[in-house]
Amino acid sequence: MLLGTKIALRAREDDDVAVLHAELYEDVSTRSRGSMRPWRPISAGSLDSPYRVTSPDDEYLPFSIVDLAGGELAGEASLWGLDAHNRSAHLGLGLRPSFRGRGLGSDVVAVLCEYGFIVRGLHRLQIDTLADNAAMIRAATRNGFVRDGTLRSAVWAGGEFVDEVLYGLLVDDWRDTD
Repeated sequence: MLLGTKIALRAREDDDVAVLHAELYEDVSTRSRGSMRPWRPISAGSLDSPYRVTSPDDEYLPFSIVDLAGGELAGEASLWGLDAHNRSAHLGLGLRPSFRGRGLGSDVVAVLCEYGFIVRGLHRLQIDTLADNAAMIRAATRNGFVRDGTLRSAVWAGGEFVDEVLYGLLVDDWRDTD
C-alpha cells in the first residue's frame, strides 16, 4: 500500500468494482469527460468494465484510492502508457462524487509521483486533462507539474470539441520541490 497524508493507494479489489462502476462509469457525463473512448452501456461484471480487477501489466497500473480519514473507497487512480524505454508514464484519477472538493486529488498525484519516480525509476510523468478541469489542473500544479501545451479541440465531450491540456513533471524538477 502506498500512503499519502490523506489517502492510500492499494490494489483494486473485487468489492471495489461495483462501487467504482456505479459512481464513476454510470455517470455518463463525467465518464465521457474523463475518457477518450465513448461511453457505452456495460455492466460492472463485464470483462469490458474499466474497473474490473486485473493484474497490472507493463503499461497500465490501476489503484484504488482509500480515504484515510474514514477508510472508505474514495476512487481510482492509475499510471498508464508506461514507456520503459523513455522512462515515462501518464497519470490519472477519478474520485467518487462524495469525495470531491477535499484536496484528495493533490495527495493522489503526490503519491503517484513518488511511486513513479522512486519505485519505478521514471524520468517524466504527464497529466492529460480537459482545459476546464480546474480540480485536476490544481492538483497537477500543486505538485510541480508545468503546462507543456494545449491540443486545441482535441476531445469530443458533452456534444462538443474541447481543448485538452498537457502537464509534465520531470524527476529532477520533482526532487527540487521536496
